Amino acid sequence: MIAGFETCRAGVNGVEIGYEIGGSGPPLLLLHGFPQTRALWARVAPVLADRFTLVCPDLRGYGVSSKPDGVAAYSFREMGRDMAALMAGLGFEQFAVAGHDRGGRVGHRMALDMPGRVTRLAVLDIVPTHLILSALVWPVANAYYHWFFLAQPAPFPERLIGADPDFYFEASLTGWGAARLADFDPDQLDAYRAAWRDPDTIRAMCNDYRAALEVDLDHDRADRDRRITCPTLVAWGAAGAMGKAYDVAAAWAGYADDITPAPMPGGHFFVDTHPENTIAVLRGFFSG
Repeated sequence: MIAGFETCRAGVNGVEIGYEIGGSGPPLLLLHGFPQTRALWARVAPVLADRFTLVCPDLRGYGVSSKPDGVAAYSFREMGRDMAALMAGLGFEQFAVAGHDRGGRVGHRMALDMPGRVTRLAVLDIVPTHLILSALVWPVANAYYHWFFLAQPAPFPERLIGADPDFYFEASLTGWGAARLADFDPDQLDAYRAAWRDPDTIRAMCNDYRAALEVDLDHDRADRDRRITCPTLVAWGAAGAMGKAYDVAAAWAGYADDITPAPMPGGHFFVDTHPENTIAVLRGFFSG
């Protein structure tokens, strides 16, 4: 899927994680978000491989990784434990993390739960979960309605999405991404479609969003006085919903000690639609 990378599976934290690994140099964990897979990094990772050892997994519930039952299984804490165990199994006790969308939230949780292991963090087009949910304003709720639709009790969202998953998820890519479907690489789109057409993946993604409301918010409230202490890149799509609704850098200043702000061209899915810009900002930050 990622040119020049080795495709692998690992049993960690009670689940199976599919991942790809390639390159040489300091370890950098790349985490995708909703509704995508590790294919998100297909045009980014091969270029960064001259400087870093890249590990690109499917989060639990996504792609070829395990899709356990239950809402609590999809907390960002559990996803972070998966990733920490994966990296330890590869011999990386310390590593950098870049995460887009849900992957950025996993990275945020990892930086809080295991600060001695995460050396640098990049959060791509998100503001903190706690901030969104504790101070929700209607423009954000309108743009990110899917947080509350997907979190409805099963099987309501699963059945509606399952009737035409391509329609629903492609509308997500274009609806809050400030992008057209033609802006996405066809091979990457094929990989996304193959994943989201699986009813188990739809169920798991809904549980991911249910966990945000039922589990993650409580974790974030309990840890509100804790801050990210490692250097943190905060990148956002200038034309995206978060960039329009928030001063994104200022939002993260309340949660992290050392921020490098990076407004990016495009919307939420700038990793897909502007890979060259993404490569440049990640290379600069993680080489710092």
